[in-house]
Amino acid sequence: MNWWNCSAALFTLGKSREEAYMTEIGIVLSEISCFLRHLSHWAQPKRPPLPLSLFPGGSCVMKEPYGVVLIMAPWNYPFQLTLNPLIGAIAAGNHCIVKPSAYAPATAQVIYDLVSSCFPAEQAAVILGSRAENQALLEERFDYIFFTGGVNMGKVVLEKAARYVTPVTLELGGKSPCIVEESADIAVAARRIAFGKALNSGQTCVAPDYLLVQNRVKDKLLAGIRRCWEEFYGDPLVSPQWPKMVNAKHYQRVMNLMLGEKVYCGGKGDGERIEPTILTDVSWDAPVMQEEIFGPVLPVITFKTIDEIIPRINSRERPLALYLFTRRSGVKEKVLRQVPFGGGCVNDTVVHLSSNRLPFGGVGQSGMGRYHGKYSFDTFSHEKAVVLKGFRLDIQMRYPPYSRKKLNLIKKFLR
Repeated sequence: MNWWNCSAALFTLGKSREEAYMTEIGIVLSEISCFLRHLSHWAQPKRPPLPLSLFPGGSCVMKEPYGVVLIMAPWNYPFQLTLNPLIGAIAAGNHCIVKPSAYAPATAQVIYDLVSSCFPAEQAAVILGSRAENQALLEERFDYIFFTGGVNMGKVVLEKAARYVTPVTLELGGKSPCIVEESADIAVAARRIAFGKALNSGQTCVAPDYLLVQNRVKDKLLAGIRRCWEEFYGDPLVSPQWPKMVNAKHYQRVMNLMLGEKVYCGGKGDGERIEPTILTDVSWDAPVMQEEIFGPVLPVITFKTIDEIIPRINSRERPLALYLFTRRSGVKEKVLRQVPFGGGCVNDTVVHLSSNRLPFGGVGQSGMGRYHGKYSFDTFSHEKAVVLKGFRLDIQMRYPPYSRKKLNLIKKFLR
């Protein structure tokens, strides 16, 4: 398959070929390369040492597949977020049922054709369809479920899985904060925030959802972000580089979140696309701060000291991502140690998602489980622990009848 030529045809969100390749196809190819290099090593049984209490003998930890895995994928990065977990599940030896999102039908068809050409149906099969097919699949019994999507649907998946005690990975979302402290390189911070927020028109689970900026650098930062968006896209409503909202319902939901707020830049839409937008003087209680935006709207809240915003962040649900811009190591250590979050960056945004050497996943309501690279292989593998013993020496202290002498020996061995 010619990946470059197909990239422009894969997506219904109006992404450029460059963005599609960078955020979807290139990441999938990188994941495949990673597995080809390392899979034979990852699959080898490990032989940890036994404690003295089990002497003589040995032990091993064997990797084995769970069995039949259901992979349910979202629409915002429909190629990457379908195939990356599939790579890990197949590499671990599982059989897979794959359900792409109906909101990206062209991509779903490409995935169907691709998987069908690579695997027999009993090893990997793609189910096309919408809500009815999702519901029907969740009524079936699987050995593992991997779901990427919204929190509400994640709760449904978890409830359905509980009937059969099926293990799950939930890759969800949340309101990911971006903190800019006054010591940061403001020009670089502005460019990287502008990139991370605008990627896929904000329809990214790890996009900076709201901006916390130290009051002394607010004006310079916001001017820098606005300038970067102008350089990136010109007039975004006519730019071929600027993606659109996935559908009219989602478009209107994001537009409604801006009602009554002070618009610093952007704020307009054409029914499909929404300009990259900054909202200033936003209250913590505003509607735009109550749900994940999943669009190109960036609410801004100022602060005086780091200490005043850490409790604010921690009073909310744990975010999927967190971004911090600072030159001060003390600030970095404080935020990383005191704020729980799934993953993130210091002095950058969103790029942690692209590394197959790092685990990717949420915490709390932003998800459970992890994947990418070896973490995917481990996620889709059951680790079977085995103690290996012979018959020549059988230590008697563990067998009844017990005595004080045996108890003293047991205490020594189990220290």
